[in-house]
Amino acid sequence: MPFLRKIFAITVLGSALYGCTSTAPVDADISSAEAIPTPSPVPEQDIEYGAFTEEQLYQTIVGEMSGQQGNLKGASDTYFKLAFETKDLGIIRRAIQFASVGGDINGVVQLGLLWAEQQPEEVAPHLMLSFQLLDAGRFEDAVNHMADVINMGGQIDFAAVSARTQRLPADRRARLIENLRQLHRLYPDQSSIQYAVVELLDQNQQAQDAIVELQILRQNYGNSPRSLLIEAQLLQKLEQLDQSRRVLRNGIRSFPEDKLLRFNYARLLIQDEELNKARRQFEILIEQDPDDHETLYSIALLDVEMEAFDEARAQFSRLIDVDHRVNESRFYLGFISEKEQKLQQAIGHYRTVEAGAANFITAQQQATRFAIELEQYDEAHDWLVDLSRGRPRLEVLFTNIETTFLMQAQEFDRAMVVLNEMLQRFPDNTDMLFTRVMLHDAMDDIVNSEQDLQRIIALQPEDARALNHLGYMLADRTTRYAEALDLIERAITISPDDAAIIDSLAWAQYKLGRYEESLKNLRRAFATFPDHEVASHLGEVLWVSGQESEAMRVWRDALKETPDSDLIKEAMQRLNP
Repeated sequence: MPFLRKIFAITVLGSALYGCTSTAPVDADISSAEAIPTPSPVPEQDIEYGAFTEEQLYQTIVGEMSGQQGNLKGASDTYFKLAFETKDLGIIRRAIQFASVGGDINGVVQLGLLWAEQQPEEVAPHLMLSFQLLDAGRFEDAVNHMADVINMGGQIDFAAVSARTQRLPADRRARLIENLRQLHRLYPDQSSIQYAVVELLDQNQQAQDAIVELQILRQNYGNSPRSLLIEAQLLQKLEQLDQSRRVLRNGIRSFPEDKLLRFNYARLLIQDEELNKARRQFEILIEQDPDDHETLYSIALLDVEMEAFDEARAQFSRLIDVDHRVNESRFYLGFISEKEQKLQQAIGHYRTVEAGAANFITAQQQATRFAIELEQYDEAHDWLVDLSRGRPRLEVLFTNIETTFLMQAQEFDRAMVVLNEMLQRFPDNTDMLFTRVMLHDAMDDIVNSEQDLQRIIALQPEDARALNHLGYMLADRTTRYAEALDLIERAITISPDDAAIIDSLAWAQYKLGRYEESLKNLRRAFATFPDHEVASHLGEVLWVSGQESEAMRVWRDALKETPDSDLIKEAMQRLNP
């Protein structure tokens, strides 16, 4: 026994057996180095261990070593058993630590109940149990322990209840509302209980009842920024926007220093498109707190919306100087230059957006677009190559972006060089192969287009995009109608509701003389996707089916939306010269 005592003192003294005098938090992160304290040297003397048996001391060492080795489950199981054997407060708290870090909510609850039994007058175990039971979905039990906390003179915010009941069935939430109302009758000075009732009513889609409850709350406790904000939000849900706005306006008069009220009032003004008034509210927030950079960002966005570009530029530059929302600010500086048609400046700003930022890809896309518009082909290419070097996914993405803009600029040969160079490195990349298909189409090269599409289908037999594209091309540009129909039917099996594929199916059916089926599918496609290409097909099939007046109506309506549609004009000229 003396040898065991000596080992025990060296390894775990100060971490496990601190007994009733321990003040370690029960939710400490025991997976960190700080969670299990480094022991201090202890004098060579006999130590009194109370009623612990030698086996219990040994199990405590085993539990601690398991925790240090990362075996939290083993440590938790060991300490859980020890807690109920010894009923020692130090062991109970340590067991709660391990169970909590291990995510064993049920274990934590059982240990918390044991702790409450050992210290019935202590607030701490009931406080812990309240939150653990809430997380376990045992709301009624949690409310009982919250009541115990109040009885013992503790403080607890019942908003913790409504924060966890978003997915609760309506009938259970209704029972919880009644429980809280009964509790409030016992503790009428606890305003947070009534606030929780309001929020639960709101979650139960009872916004009007929630407003009534809120009015009672005000009678009991008076106006507060919180009550006004909740009322405004409830009124918005009831689509009573004018009243919501009035509540917020009166709220900032009564509580001019409350930032949340003023911020929400400004947001409502933006929703009503009263941008100048909204900007003034944000300005007041900045006057109250000059270091509120998030509000400064809101002002800058408003200035962009109002096309007050000089003011917006100044705000974004200031945000960059204070290192707040730097990449967003750089992006919007590029956007402002773009709007002002200062494309070279826009390119410079967009390129300063850092990799990893939410708008990084969009920024590089815009920079590439404008560089190609300015015929800076080599410079645009070199920038993208340097930026993506060593990152294959980014290399592929940037190649597709570059070639797309080169195609738009009618620089087909340059686009082909860029694509072919990258496809030598990634010959099976279907995204780049499909981009080359689009390039072949633009160059009217049906042979190579089919070759790339067949390659994509061989690599990915379930690629509905490639199946549809090849099928439509064969139906539209060749007489291989049966083959086209087979490909499109494979595509429609994969994506049965895709309007573009339904249109292709109808077109192949039309070429095969199956007018009735074709017309049915074209009407279906046009109902969900009234595109000018679908309109041209629908009009043509209607015309050859003898329904000329409806065909003309479809074409003319489509031309109102897309007056430059060559597809519709060609069909009309060909069928009704």
